[in-house]
Amino acid sequence: MDIQVFPDAETVAQKAAAFIVKKAQEVLKKQSRFTICLSGGSTPKRLHQLLAEAPLQQQVDWSKVHVFWGDERYVPLEDDRNNARMAYDTLLNKVPIPEEQIHIMRTDYDSPAEAASEYAKLLHQYFDHQPHSFDLLILGMGDDAHTLSLFPHTEVIQENRRWCISFFLEAQDMFRVTITRPVANQSACILFLTTGAGKAKALQNVWEGPQDFSEYPAQSVKSTTGDTIWMVDEAAAALLNQA
Repeated sequence: MDIQVFPDAETVAQKAAAFIVKKAQEVLKKQSRFTICLSGGSTPKRLHQLLAEAPLQQQVDWSKVHVFWGDERYVPLEDDRNNARMAYDTLLNKVPIPEEQIHIMRTDYDSPAEAASEYAKLLHQYFDHQPHSFDLLILGMGDDAHTLSLFPHTEVIQENRRWCISFFLEAQDMFRVTITRPVANQSACILFLTTGAGKAKALQNVWEGPQDFSEYPAQSVKSTTGDTIWMVDEAAAALLNQA
């Protein structure tokens, strides 16, 4: 894994946006589609805004981009807490990407379990018999070291067969739908974005603490087929010995 430290959150978002553009260009020279899996959170929100602006928007062939999500709160698309809603507002409504290539985690099924099952089917349709899953998986990390909806001491961390599952998170009093390590770790490239002093202890534990996936779930997500890159700001990296 590689960690890159930048002065502040704005620089992290700028560097990440440039990285995504370059990655899309590289991938599309070799194949007919670029698959990207998005994340929620404040840093990705700014990232989306940068990608939607000229000149970066003009450097991506959006007609060949296919968008997925890593996790979702099981609330309606119209709800401000919905990750897909945020992505539409900040990026997807502003770029010329075909609607049929935007694959939200739908939250209008009869149950979260059905939503997870249907999303798993979609992922298998796209990535079975492929050398990897997503061309690029973008992730954040919480101050408790969770990533995706892999929260500390939850059973979902141990899932090693299903690609997408749902569960009830008591701490938030809501259902969540999330992809799991088996499909996440098959990504050709994983990009973690982590900013703010509130993430410093978690980042230190993930990078320099003992391996404990249950306590520090972000440790468990690492590409087995390509690169895993962390872009962090100085505030988040403050406790790292190697920073």
